[in-house]
Amino acid sequence: MNLEELKINVETALQEIRPYLEADGGNISLVEINEDTVSVQLEGACLGCSVNQMTLKNGVEATIKRHAPQIKRVIEINGISF
Repeated sequence: MNLEELKINVETALQEIRPYLEADGGNISLVEINEDTVSVQLEGACLGCSVNQMTLKNGVEATIKRHAPQIKRVIEINGISF
């Protein structure tokens, strides 16, 4: 799978989980894909949420890995503009 296909798969995964985040006043965006790591930015209510790391690990990372099994980890980048 090339980088463009990988990006499409990751965006598809984010689209799948986005409604759950939006229901709680949050959102998520893709920052970058670097080899086997996806960087995302949590937005809105997700920034101050006390369970955002659990959401990131159990929800976001699991969904991304289901759509793009070559991804080994998902990291959160906050407060950085690209």
